[in-house]
Amino acid sequence: MAETLKTIEAMLAEAGITEGADAELLIGHVLAESRGRVQALAIMGTEISAEDHEAALSLASDRASRIPLQHLTGKAAFRGIELAVGPGVFVPRPETETVAQFAIDALAAVPLGESAEQPGAGPIAVDLCTGSGAIALALAQEVSTARVWAIEKSPEAHAWASRNVERLGDERVTLLLGDVADARELLAPLVGRVNVLISNPPYVPTGMVPRDPEVRDHDPELALYSGADGLDLVRVISKVALDLVTDGGTLVLEHAEQQGASIRAILQADGWRMPATHQDLTFRDRATTAVR
Repeated sequence: MAETLKTIEAMLAEAGITEGADAELLIGHVLAESRGRVQALAIMGTEISAEDHEAALSLASDRASRIPLQHLTGKAAFRGIELAVGPGVFVPRPETETVAQFAIDALAAVPLGESAEQPGAGPIAVDLCTGSGAIALALAQEVSTARVWAIEKSPEAHAWASRNVERLGDERVTLLLGDVADARELLAPLVGRVNVLISNPPYVPTGMVPRDPEVRDHDPELALYSGADGLDLVRVISKVALDLVTDGGTLVLEHAEQQGASIRAILQADGWRMPATHQDLTFRDRATTAVR
């Protein structure tokens, strides 16, 4: 086991991949074991079969060609859930976990409704550009009273999200295939009733091609690029969300480090109140929130 681990780490390092977790996760995928268990087995000097050794080396070779780890294992961790992912869907990133927290906190602060039609009805959330369904499912998992609607334009990404919603949605996540620009029509019953609207939209400027091959060559272009300044879809979401979000409701947007000021200006011009930009755990501007 230890020798297999060292061999794979060397293969990946030569390809410019220095994150030690990848080697452990690849072996863990072959053995159906956790990363921690792989570490323990290596320390204990446990032998690995020749068949499993070759399978792990084959996966490592693919990873060294810069195929995303998550495409090889078929899964991605996001907050407390494990998502099915693969070609055709944007792989959720750790920094988005901190963005989701703003929506989770806002949802958790909404008092339960007491209408005659739906006594005790929980807060309503919408996730636009849901991709794999990561944010929508995290909201539903962590705010047990919430009802969540998610929209995805790409049929390929929608197929992945469907798998995840079926397994993890607890019948409180409704997934729709459609364009964000049509969200008002798609979500007509929710107009003026949404407590929290969140989106991790494409925000890479069209001329700014990502350097990492995992992103450049494997993430769908539809999930990456959004016009000359990267904010075309943000402009659409800002206006659509004004119709959907209730007075006092919250908008949460993920974006690149340099885009906070521009997004605050867009939101303020559209009529949103208290736009504010927040940092992620690496102290980079990552999310902007506003109040309806």
